[in-house]
Amino acid sequence: MKPKQIAVSLLAKTKTGEKIISNQRYRTVLSATAAFVCNLLYALYHCVLGIINLSLWLITMCAFYGILATMRFAAVLCERKNKQLSSDDTERFVMKLSGILLSILSFLLAAINYISLSQNIAVKYGESIMITIATYTFYKITLAVIRAVKQHKIPSPLLKTIRSISYAEVAASVLTLQRSMLVSFGTMDARQIYLMNSLTGAGVCLFVLALGISMLIKRKDNESWKNQNL
Repeated sequence: MKPKQIAVSLLAKTKTGEKIISNQRYRTVLSATAAFVCNLLYALYHCVLGIINLSLWLITMCAFYGILATMRFAAVLCERKNKQLSSDDTERFVMKLSGILLSILSFLLAAINYISLSQNIAVKYGESIMITIATYTFYKITLAVIRAVKQHKIPSPLLKTIRSISYAEVAASVLTLQRSMLVSFGTMDARQIYLMNSLTGAGVCLFVLALGISMLIKRKDNESWKNQNL
């Protein structure tokens, strides 16, 4: 047997493992839970460094990860509540809340990009580390695309919310990756780098704002999504 088949067979022997394999909704929420923990730790990390160094940029990064953590926590909490009493209204409330927070996040990203450009903040890495970061970023993009394709026919507001949060985070990661790549490989002059980061930053902010607005627009789904075996 292949390693993947062995892992699947071992997971299937436990109740939790069986849910991970057979239930797409459970996998998505579990992934959001792990991402929430990471976002919370990043927020605390940047908060401590920001206070110690009196850095506005670090404080804004703390706010960025804090908003991501808040949205994901709301999504995970909503799913726990749904286990007790399935509620379409609760999911839609979380979606609207996340839409508002994503809209705020777009302006926060604009502030982060402005500070990065004005203070010339960009982390320079070695080639091997830069390739690793780029690979991980493209992995997140691929994962987001695959999830979008698999779930596009599932009208659950909660899953839509989790996907939109992931899209926003991936977009911000692309901007961070670009900033680091431009200074790490040094193929452009300062003026070109400034222009590239300005344009990409504006595009990312508009994309995140569009995500937030799309979640605030009320949509009625005719299909019943509750209690589906995904």
